[in-house]
Amino acid sequence: MAAEIHHFINGRIVKGGSGRFGPVYNPATGEQAAQVALASADETRAAIDAAQRAFPAWAATTPLRRARIMFRFRDLLERHADELVELITREHGKVLSDARGELTRGIEVVEFVCGIPQLLKGEHSQNVGTGVDSWSIQQPLGVCAGITPFNFPAMVPMWMFPVAIACGNTFVLKPSEKDPSCPMRVAELFKEAGLPDDVFNVVNGGKEAVDTLLTDERVQAVSFVGSTPIAEYIYSTASAHGKRVQALGGAKNHMVVMPDADLDQTVNALMGAAYGSAGERCMAISVAVAVGGVGDRLVAALKPRVEALKIGPGTDSAVEMGPLVTREHLARVKSYIDIGEQEGATLVVDGRTLSVAGHEQGFYLGGCLFDHVTPEMRVYQEEIFGPVLAVVRVADFDTAVRFINEHEYGNGTAIFTRDGDAARQFTHDIQVGMVGVNVPIPVPMAYHSFGGWKRSLFGAHHMHGPEGVRFYTRMKTITSRWPTGIRAGAEFVMPTMK
Repeated sequence: MAAEIHHFINGRIVKGGSGRFGPVYNPATGEQAAQVALASADETRAAIDAAQRAFPAWAATTPLRRARIMFRFRDLLERHADELVELITREHGKVLSDARGELTRGIEVVEFVCGIPQLLKGEHSQNVGTGVDSWSIQQPLGVCAGITPFNFPAMVPMWMFPVAIACGNTFVLKPSEKDPSCPMRVAELFKEAGLPDDVFNVVNGGKEAVDTLLTDERVQAVSFVGSTPIAEYIYSTASAHGKRVQALGGAKNHMVVMPDADLDQTVNALMGAAYGSAGERCMAISVAVAVGGVGDRLVAALKPRVEALKIGPGTDSAVEMGPLVTREHLARVKSYIDIGEQEGATLVVDGRTLSVAGHEQGFYLGGCLFDHVTPEMRVYQEEIFGPVLAVVRVADFDTAVRFINEHEYGNGTAIFTRDGDAARQFTHDIQVGMVGVNVPIPVPMAYHSFGGWKRSLFGAHHMHGPEGVRFYTRMKTITSRWPTGIRAGAEFVMPTMK
């Protein structure tokens, strides 16, 4: 019988009572490794109840005490890193080194909020008027919720809950039901760090749990990362119920390759950015825009590298790319390769026939490379979320910029060039939220903020960093005068300060 994964509420594992379960697979073997309880609306409300109970005391806890818990939490994450990395690889499939990188980027957010006493400092103005002072403070919202995707079961939740909790909020996390073990273990470590019961709760589930979080009046803010159609649904539903929302959607990230780019550096960057984590990254490069005459040289250099990709179980240290997350997702990505061929793109490398010896039932797909892709094709327009790189050829820099700016997504982009003028112009003109210059995956550090433009982000705030602190707090401004400075008599005009 498969192991069962339940919920974490009130500081302990709570067995699911809905009777509904979803499968959790080991993508490397194709075998079901566990089953995860799918929370009912009542079970989800129980987690919200717990968070609501905990909020007054946690909000009253000093930022310094919250920071000390965060320091201990960071230490525990580092101490248990091998365990957490193994859980990620076992259920997602990415290679161990990539899983470790993911965990590191999550820990960086925890490190950032260890400075929460400094981050929550307000502003003060003395004598805005005679005997009148004014100051602003940032206060927590209440119960916050996070709904996170399968591709980063450690990092993306840690973009959300450490910031929210450090700001004085309580939190309910609904991780992906495809790889829930790592978030559950992280919750246990947070409790071990000294976090009071009920402050952080985890409910596993599907749409019923999500809709409960979106509509319950006690939830004040919702954070989400996933596909654009779901992000738009999250944003519209939660906003209609009076909540703050940051909903990060899909991507189709372009890398512009200028004729003067260092070709070896560019190819190395594209290999990692397009095929790392089997392309299951919202910041993966899925389109290479070859400018001028660089297209032939670029494709010729990429082809043998893609064909030589070392693919197998993520636990094998020699492997560069692991399997996709589920059999259904594998079928979806393969269908896009079929579509690309039907649309007339040149399939330079076809990974559909890959079979990994000893793991024939695993969810593997070899690296795929398309050339002569045009903006009218679905493989250009739509997010594939797999190890598929499309090469688009354009005559000049202006056309490359126009193609990117006309695309519905605006998550991340990059330019590879030796020309500082072209790079500077690119960073100024491009309508994308995160931009790299000779950096293929420009994910901001924790003390900056992560987020795209256009249909890659719904809501006004990016995640983590300063924007995260602003999202999870409300500003209050106080203006104060004491009796010795009060003027005599009533005033019937708009107050001004003198």
